[in-house]
Amino acid sequence: MTTAGLALTVIIGAATPPGRLSRAATALADAARAERPDLRVTVVDLAATPVEICDGRSEAAYGDATRAAIRAVREASAVAIASPVYRASYPGVLKNLVDLLPVEALAGKPVGILAMGATAHHYLGVDTQLRAVLAWFGALVAPTSVYLTSGDFESGELAATAAVEDVRALARTLVTLAERVAGTTLGPAALAARTRG
Repeated sequence: MTTAGLALTVIIGAATPPGRLSRAATALADAARAERPDLRVTVVDLAATPVEICDGRSEAAYGDATRAAIRAVREASAVAIASPVYRASYPGVLKNLVDLLPVEALAGKPVGILAMGATAHHYLGVDTQLRAVLAWFGALVAPTSVYLTSGDFESGELAATAAVEDVRALARTLVTLAERVAGTTLGPAALAARTRG
């Protein structure tokens, strides 16, 4: 199978100005492009492009930036979610975007998690909670995630050899999964997508 038409959306799920998390997400995007040069990559940076609060409106009732963020996830072949650890979980801005997504935006879609915290003690904070939400969507979550700490960076750039390799491995995993499942329906349908009589 060729990779023509494959697309990766990288979500930077933080409201703070771009910093180390953003650089790690960029490294993941660059590694995915290196793996498959024809891969289309879209970055949804929630600090640069805040989306509106999810309040039950139809998608069409939201503004351009919010609809563009939803569309970027819906049209992606795979999604990478970069999140800081914030109060032992992922931030509200990321949860808000996830709340805006229709079930079909992530159902059966490869999703990778890249999390970052100040120390190694919080390495499962984002992973365990985000995996539960992604399971609700029926997403195909990569078996392992990447967790980075301040020690993996030097002068603001991702520098630790093991961390760089982990980010590259996650990028390869997402590209491989996207290529393998393209056009395939993975079932059964997510419970959230089922209608009950």
